[in-house]
Amino acid sequence: MLLLSFAAVLLLAVLVSALAHRTILSTAALFLIAGFVLGPQTTGVLDIEPDSPIVATLAELALFAVLFSDGMRVGWRDLRSRWRLPTRALGVGLPLTMAVTAALAHLVVGLDWPEALLIGAVLAPTDPVFAAALVGNQKVPYRLRHLLNVESGANDGLALPFVILFLAVANGSTDLHLGELATELALGLVIGVAVPLAAIMLERLRWFGTSAQYAPLNGVAIGLLVLALGQLTHGNLFLAAFAAGSTIATFGPRQRVAFEHFGENVAELLKLAALLVFGALISVEFLGEISWPGWVFAVLAIVVARPVALALAFFRSGMHAREQVAAMWFGPKGFASVVYGLLVLNSGIDAADLVFHLVALTIVISILAHSSTDVLVANAFDETRRTAPDPGSDRDGSHPS
Repeated sequence: MLLLSFAAVLLLAVLVSALAHRTILSTAALFLIAGFVLGPQTTGVLDIEPDSPIVATLAELALFAVLFSDGMRVGWRDLRSRWRLPTRALGVGLPLTMAVTAALAHLVVGLDWPEALLIGAVLAPTDPVFAAALVGNQKVPYRLRHLLNVESGANDGLALPFVILFLAVANGSTDLHLGELATELALGLVIGVAVPLAAIMLERLRWFGTSAQYAPLNGVAIGLLVLALGQLTHGNLFLAAFAAGSTIATFGPRQRVAFEHFGENVAELLKLAALLVFGALISVEFLGEISWPGWVFAVLAIVVARPVALALAFFRSGMHAREQVAAMWFGPKGFASVVYGLLVLNSGIDAADLVFHLVALTIVISILAHSSTDVLVANAFDETRRTAPDPGSDRDGSHPS
């Protein structure tokens, strides 16, 4: 039934895709709503629960695939030449978003500080799955697209150690496993760089050669190796995925071109399947279990936490006001928060169910709000494209004189 439902909704999404690209109609929202309608507590067509293995697996695979594909848009040279704005977003904006979200959870919902900090970490990362709607849109200035791509590609992996840390605190553990967390981050980066480099160097040897038919599968093989090694070594999968894509963009431009279109289609399929499954977890009964302060929190987590954090992070950064407002608004929540929320749900802490409900509600509102406004945000830059710096301009993001 899951396969049949996915195929039917996918066909519908294909048939309305041209309309969706021109209007606020969103294929992401279509799959989310379809999952809601077909879920076990609505029509019962799909029999999916939060502890069903397919939920976490699809969310993790979708996030990995999108991070891998997005990394291919940003080579090391881009990271070195345009590092200031992403560094502000990740080094200042991400911790501030966690802090503001935690404060809202404590003050509005009444969560204790350990659980409030935990939900702040779970909801802090932005989702590259939905940021891609702007990142791949040429109407949007390059500087803003680069910022959103690097930020959403890196903050998922950077938020995970905080989730594990605050989960241990909420569970009353005295061992915070800081060494293990640092090792996971390091392993993720090493795997993400070493595997693509090795594959690219092997292909250049005179004993090997890739046919045009199999060239797109080179990226698939690299991605699967990174995923498998990351799971075997417990390295940070999300940092590994983005690092692998960026390494291919830097040292294997031919491999990137061969994989690009195929990889985007694979990532899109996984994203839509994960949205259908996630939507099946939501029902009228599920939403009705959330008190009104929880609804207020979910809205504030979207319209207050990130805008306040990035307003402080980008203070005197030289960004145009329109670009800064777009970056402040477009911080969609998605699959990273789903994966981390499920981790909390299965942790056994007292507030696990409440935290998961709040996380799920925030993600639903975010998907509906952000996936239906990406076209509007992109169109807002139509008249200002001439003011956007080209990819080879300044190093700090300010406009050349």
